Amino acid sequence: MRRELKGLLIIVLAGVVWGSGFYAGRHSIPEVEKVVDVVNKTNPIASQVDFAPFWKAWNLLNEKYVPSDISSTTPEGTSLITQKLVWGAISGLAAAVGDPYTTFFPPVENKIFKSDIAGNFEGVGMEIGLRNDILTVIAPLKGSPALRAGIKSGDLVLEIDGTSTRGIKVDEAVDKIRGPKGTTVNLLVLHKDTVDPVKISVTRDKIDLPTLDTEVKTTAAGKVFVIRLYSFSATSPALFRNALQTFVDSKTDKLIIDLRGNPGGYLEAAVDMASWFLPEGKVVVSEYYGASKDEEVHRSRGYDIFTDDLKLVILVDGGSASASEILAGALSEHGRAKLVGEKTFGKGSVQELLDVTETTALKVTVARWLTPDGNSISEKGIVPDLVVPITKEDIEKQKDPQMEKALQIVNNE
Repeated sequence: MRRELKGLLIIVLAGVVWGSGFYAGRHSIPEVEKVVDVVNKTNPIASQVDFAPFWKAWNLLNEKYVPSDISSTTPEGTSLITQKLVWGAISGLAAAVGDPYTTFFPPVENKIFKSDIAGNFEGVGMEIGLRNDILTVIAPLKGSPALRAGIKSGDLVLEIDGTSTRGIKVDEAVDKIRGPKGTTVNLLVLHKDTVDPVKISVTRDKIDLPTLDTEVKTTAAGKVFVIRLYSFSATSPALFRNALQTFVDSKTDKLIIDLRGNPGGYLEAAVDMASWFLPEGKVVVSEYYGASKDEEVHRSRGYDIFTDDLKLVILVDGGSASASEILAGALSEHGRAKLVGEKTFGKGSVQELLDVTETTALKVTVARWLTPDGNSISEKGIVPDLVVPITKEDIEKQKDPQMEKALQIVNNE
């Protein structure tokens, strides 16, 4: 069923790519216009754009606007809102592309975002995104305040502290929900398969991103090893390797990988994990950068320690996103695993974090993820081989029909 699990795991951290840009500081209007002139001369597309309306609006705001705080006006009478206008203009550029994951981070928001990717922060502990332009919970994290408060994957967040989320951007919502440990945020939430929203108060806490745990289930047909993976962090590949070693030592050929509620993480972690089940060179995922650029193909590193005797099921649901969809899609389309559960979230895009100034950054969607068969994860998500919903009655009775079906499959029942 399996060959020996050997060697050290080489973790390749999917680095956040840092770029550079000109410093949009406290320039006078003529100096900023000089920058635009330079851009126009070097960029044929920019030279075709009429910036006159922008500069007219800029001048009108600087000349006419009187702030509520009169102390923010200089003795000469010029309003000190120039820097805010710069940040607002860049934010508008990012918003205009119509992608919820492309956004500009002014200094405070940039600091918060960088603390997030470090792996710990203070908040409620849930991944959110936009589905059909509605703020949606991708998944509450294991052991998080959000999970304890009753928030579930697929919940719609209609209000944050009494303010409607209609038209809100993802990063703006994150900023409103996040806060210091011990403080409370009030959410108006519509649970899946219900018609009446409920108010849920969540007390914020320090959030440490969970990674995985394992379990051996004893059934009439023998032992089944379960790996529950909660995120694809920098440490996930090493922990996953250790879990596979424990699986090998358990002397069973039945494995379930539970990706339900896993919002994803590092691309390289998903590629590394898929490599334990695929021959070297097999496509795990491709990054599509547009018609004018070549795709970047990520292939299996060929650890490939299991034979065809392995019975493998992967559990997914609407909370499985990003790297979860990459791993599930690759192993499913290469015939290495059966997928059970519900359709995944469909978060199949690649973001690059680029410095604009020393304290600000632009997060830009630079590519779309395609499965080995060329299917766009962003457009469709992934539909499992066996769709097994979990009903409200199942939850009340603490039943898990998805896990039950997975156990039946690996036991050939």
